[in-house]
Amino acid sequence: MSLLPRPSGRVVVTGLGAITPLGTGVDVFWPRLLAGESGIAPITLMDASDYSTRIAGEVKDFNVEDWFDRKEARRVDRFLTFAVAGAGMALQDAGLHPEDDELRNEIGVLVGSGIGGLTFLGEQFRRMYEGGPSKISPFLVPYMIPDMASGMVSIRYGLKGPNLCAVSACSTGGDAIGLAYHTIKRGDAIAMVTGGAEAPINEIGLGGFCAARAMTDSRNDDPLHASRPFDLNRDGFVMAEGCGILVLEDYAFAKQRGAKIYAEILGYGGSGDAHHITAPDPEGDGAQRSMKRALRNAGLQVEDIDYVNAHGTSTPLNDKTESLAIKRAFGEHAYKMAISSTKSMTGHTLGAAGAIESVICIKAIHEGIVPPTTNYETPDPACDLDYVPNVARKMPVRYALNNSFGFGGHNVSLIMGPAPVE
Repeated sequence: MSLLPRPSGRVVVTGLGAITPLGTGVDVFWPRLLAGESGIAPITLMDASDYSTRIAGEVKDFNVEDWFDRKEARRVDRFLTFAVAGAGMALQDAGLHPEDDELRNEIGVLVGSGIGGLTFLGEQFRRMYEGGPSKISPFLVPYMIPDMASGMVSIRYGLKGPNLCAVSACSTGGDAIGLAYHTIKRGDAIAMVTGGAEAPINEIGLGGFCAARAMTDSRNDDPLHASRPFDLNRDGFVMAEGCGILVLEDYAFAKQRGAKIYAEILGYGGSGDAHHITAPDPEGDGAQRSMKRALRNAGLQVEDIDYVNAHGTSTPLNDKTESLAIKRAFGEHAYKMAISSTKSMTGHTLGAAGAIESVICIKAIHEGIVPPTTNYETPDPACDLDYVPNVARKMPVRYALNNSFGFGGHNVSLIMGPAPVE
């Protein structure tokens, strides 16, 4: 007879893991984020001297050999090491270490990546061009494909429940959490390890975004002030790497095992712009629909939201469009909410962004403080909301909304609230 409780239909967060340019581990990066520190610096992972953008948000304190033996650490793609390590941190934080098959069979994995193993792929192209196809590694396909983040997390921690991957560009992390939330809510898993991982700082990744003219190239000599969401003088995003991983559980299961609960996932809304491969809909239609759908899904009113962690990439179009979309979705309440873009400090971690920023929303709810938007110096008339400029703000946060938008017109909004009280 199963000892697992009947599904409650409620989904809570019990574990958090993060690897970011501000530090490895939530306990390291969170206080630095609140202090308004920047993780942006000159690129060291590759020679960027020939590139128009030569700065990025690199993870400096991650030791891959803490998680992989030396041989595997040398060959596995960096985004996979982030995923495995972040999942380990989150499971440790949750105190969830399933040892019997009944439980393992009910815990799934849904970790996404917008780009996947681009560094490993680039290395194999180089080997092929220099030595022919016989030099291609047999690990090319498994270390390149984005779904291997979920695969390796499942293998490492023995999790045998639903195992899948989300890939929706910069919306990936948010979509992964939303899909994992629904997997638990409909009773297909008792818990899910979910989030996003990305390691795009390599020759082809940097070159591709430079060619797309999406990144700032005017502050190579001033990296600390390069990412400036909503500021009038913003001119592009700053690429970054890292991961955010959450452990989600059915509330009845979490309560049965006495888990600490950070927050509850309440709503997930998605939409498509159907407009352009890279540019957002200038009217913010898709973005406002994703926010409204998340509110409807959560059963909340616009007045219930206290904090928005914006997508806020520091590109001229995104920040103006997102501000418009927030006003369209929330009306006059848009001017009463605290809104910040933490990409001002972390840079843009692409497919990991929505997951890292969900961790931030959960910490804001749990601790009653919201991080700032740094480098906010010159207001833009098109961006006229409260962006928590430059200094963290202590305030009660009951419900928080996290936006993520991606190339291809993907939009996703997540809503989180406090731990259930009975």
